[in-house]
Amino acid sequence: MGPKQVDADFAEFYASARDDCLRAVIASTGDAAASEDLVAEAFARAWASWRKVGRHPAPRAWVVRTALNLRVSSWRRSRRTAALAGDDALGGADRTDPGPVDPEIMAALTALPERQRQVIALRIFLDLDTAGTAKALGIAPGTVTAHLARAVATLRAQFPPRPRQHSPAERQ
Repeated sequence: MGPKQVDADFAEFYASARDDCLRAVIASTGDAAASEDLVAEAFARAWASWRKVGRHPAPRAWVVRTALNLRVSSWRRSRRTAALAGDDALGGADRTDPGPVDPEIMAALTALPERQRQVIALRIFLDLDTAGTAKALGIAPGTVTAHLARAVATLRAQFPPRPRQHSPAERQ
């Protein structure tokens, strides 16, 4: 595969995957601005290793997992920096701009434990199967199923079904 084909393949992947990956990371982190930076960096890393990433069974999951790993690394660095500076206030994420996710859903997602948010992001936003989600997160498939079940139960309790509205044709 020549350099131009690699460029075209990556460009096609980026165009088709960027929004899905961004939504998944926002759903997982709850911070739209930081998620944009994380996803941009993850795509830059995917580009740098595209020959390998392009052959990955789930390149979108690779990008999301890379973005989430970058977030953890950044958080660890900020903790060390704050500890060295003697600053106890690390500052919270700006949760006022939900980005491309409905604000009510974003609020419910941010209330979930982080691992449940990650499972929801990969299973629902990226439509990965249980095995793919487990591999992307480095956990057992049964753990994915348990986290998904707990998350869905919590979300269902917050968003009870609305009465079905019948169309005019159905009322007759």
